[in-house]
Amino acid sequence: MKLAVDGMGGDFAPDAVVQGCVDAVNEYGVDIIITGPEDLIKQKLSTFNYPKNKIAVVNASEIISPNEEPVKALKRKKDSSLVKALNLVKSGEADAVLSAGSTGAIMAGATLIVGRIRGIKRVALAPVMPGKNAPFMVIDAGANVDSKSSYLVQFAFMGKIYFENVLNVNNPTIGLVNIGAEEEKGNELTKETYKLLKQTDLNFVGNIEPRDVPVGDVNVVVCDGFVGNTILKTYEGVASTIFSLLKEQIMSSTITKIGGLLLKSVFSNFKKKFDYTEYGGSAFLGANGIVIKAHGSSNAKAFKNAVKQAITAHENKVVDKIREELEKINIDDESNTHKE
Repeated sequence: MKLAVDGMGGDFAPDAVVQGCVDAVNEYGVDIIITGPEDLIKQKLSTFNYPKNKIAVVNASEIISPNEEPVKALKRKKDSSLVKALNLVKSGEADAVLSAGSTGAIMAGATLIVGRIRGIKRVALAPVMPGKNAPFMVIDAGANVDSKSSYLVQFAFMGKIYFENVLNVNNPTIGLVNIGAEEEKGNELTKETYKLLKQTDLNFVGNIEPRDVPVGDVNVVVCDGFVGNTILKTYEGVASTIFSLLKEQIMSSTITKIGGLLLKSVFSNFKKKFDYTEYGGSAFLGANGIVIKAHGSSNAKAFKNAVKQAITAHENKVVDKIREELEKINIDDESNTHKE
């Protein structure tokens, strides 16, 4: 497998990107193409030991920043590290692309450069999050602020395929985010989507309230991008706040410091369980190629794990399986009916 990596995407690029790529090459044996300023990337690579034939560098003189309008940036900055990486997948020179850069630009690039799978109406961002009982996926987590019920049904099918093939969960449960568990609850979008999901052969368990999402009993959590992004950012904010408050309390006195020392292994395990770097990145499902978005603040460990995620998706032919699954179903946008 050959992976294209945006060498200048993320808060700690290119250092964390280069180190993560080197670690991935040494551990997984993958071939990687890093895009970015050639002299700079090669200088960073020169400080590491790795099989030199496993990492190539493609020069890119521009960078797309998070505050740029995505579509305009893609069109204006043809020589950016992100556009160069996306084009490697489009041309077939790479099997997957990974970036920690602008989410909007990556989503736009997944749609406009890599392209959608034929029949897929919208590309969806699908992060896997740590839960109390098991990890869970939120789809869509921000790619589509406005959605139709037919989009959400496709999101559910794509989430199922990814969960089965990347996380090895057979027949994962599918839940629809709503303000109540009852079927009649919600707005027109959730009511229509509920009806459609009931008609599928998915393991649809009904509505799931946001407070139940972090438990992890529902594997694939389906919603529009506005709701999903709100869930994602609230979850990250609450987790960050809890860890911060816990540290403050532990350090507040000698007694609590001693108690914290005694419970050090417990806290370490707890932190690891909720560490996003264990999952590496979020897939843009529906693109006609593997597109992985790493967290903007990804360190080398997160990049390495994101590379592993891309490898697993490629080895398990996730894109092909989404394409095959799509051929079995027919979502009619106008009548909002589902046929099998």
